[in-house]
Amino acid sequence: MQCPIDQSSLVMSERKGVEIDYCPQCRGVWLDRGELDKIIDRSIDAEIAAENARPQITPAAAPAVAAAPAAVPQPQYHDDRRREHYDPRYTKRKRKESFLGELFDF
Repeated sequence: MQCPIDQSSLVMSERKGVEIDYCPQCRGVWLDRGELDKIIDRSIDAEIAAENARPQITPAAAPAVAAAPAAVPQPQYHDDRRREHYDPRYTKRKRKESFLGELFDF
């Protein structure tokens, strides 16, 4: 086969049971029909195996603690820290000045 990019001969190699054609000039990798499916199937199988290999964490019994008395709800205040730099009468953001303002008086 010929490389579709630079028309040099492709070299075939086998990696983990999948035939891969690659170009030694441009280092492009080309897969024949079904080879990409093999790679995807193997990656899914590897993910499932890794998921099954993880130890299952079971929640430990929580120590018995007496319930705390109900707290009195605190009043909620609005967080205006970000608004302190803006004039409340002007709601539009200031447009960034262009470099033309430095050259010409607008």
